[in-house]
Amino acid sequence: DWIAIPLIPYLYAVRNPEDVPLYADAKLVALLREEYLKSLPLPEEKHPGDEPRNELAGSAYNRTLYGFRFATRPEQDDALIRWLNSAPNTETYQLLKRNCADFVKQIVNFYYPKAVHRSIIADLGVMTPKQAAKSLVHSSKHRPQMQLTTFIIPQVPGLKRSKPVHGVLESLVLAKKYVTPVLLFHPFVVGTVEAAYWAGWRFNPAKGAYIFDVNAHDSGMLERPLTAEQRKSYEDLVTVARKAQNESEAVADWKTLMNDAKPRVDEQGRPFVEVLLEGESVPVGLCRGNALRLSGSPELVQELALTRLELELKSKKPSRISELEIKCDWKLLQDARDAREAALNPEP
Repeated sequence: DWIAIPLIPYLYAVRNPEDVPLYADAKLVALLREEYLKSLPLPEEKHPGDEPRNELAGSAYNRTLYGFRFATRPEQDDALIRWLNSAPNTETYQLLKRNCADFVKQIVNFYYPKAVHRSIIADLGVMTPKQAAKSLVHSSKHRPQMQLTTFIIPQVPGLKRSKPVHGVLESLVLAKKYVTPVLLFHPFVVGTVEAAYWAGWRFNPAKGAYIFDVNAHDSGMLERPLTAEQRKSYEDLVTVARKAQNESEAVADWKTLMNDAKPRVDEQGRPFVEVLLEGESVPVGLCRGNALRLSGSPELVQELALTRLELELKSKKPSRISELEIKCDWKLLQDARDAREAALNPEP
């Protein structure tokens, strides 16, 4: 997918950073994926609906993603392309031996031999994404030339939050539905696995990670996450803003509004929704490129910005939002307030 699709469409099913929606529900995600995939020169589906084409676009709507960037040389990149092109163009996926994590292992090890490897104990020899990341991070500590950078790509607010990634035996330790039956028959095995897990199998891919932020053009889209103090400061500001919003506006909460809203894309391919307000259909821009330009109701943009800020600032360890992102959302909230005031008090 990463080779076939540019990064921004792969993550958000839109072409430009300014078109990324600030909030997304299932209806909007389906529309954006459909619109983007229609624009690609893809062959006709042999079995419509059965092929996993949706995986080519909008990955960041369904889950939080973790990225790992390492240094390469141009001649290595050219050699990799030649190697990939020389392989047979046939599907060879096998869950236990040739899965997606195995492909990652092949690519990384092409540049840095033996940097990524299986874990016979933790994953029973099955290559997993978490094991690939863990072994890569461990290898980078002994290979400074890798210049490894870890970053988090936050899930877009709106849909159900994704769960942490676990390895094979890690799932056994953490999932009660697996632990209970095994414990009844093999208590020694469970005790041994848990002891090993807590002693060193744990791996946190977010430790020391940057935040991927489409607004951060000057820093390569990577920003430091909010500190605890910064989070608390912004939480207090948002709490005050929410109280003021509830006291001054009789607007339904954003999630309720989205239940009956109709997702659309404008002439530039930017997402918006048509919200039913007092019996009339009102357009509300959903991205930074059209939130204030297109919207017919500044108070609805205020509600959108506040809802997004509240979701972003929910307690998470570690933080999955950058200060730049919060500042951009806060500015949108203030601009919507100013537009609302201007509409209520037009200049003579």
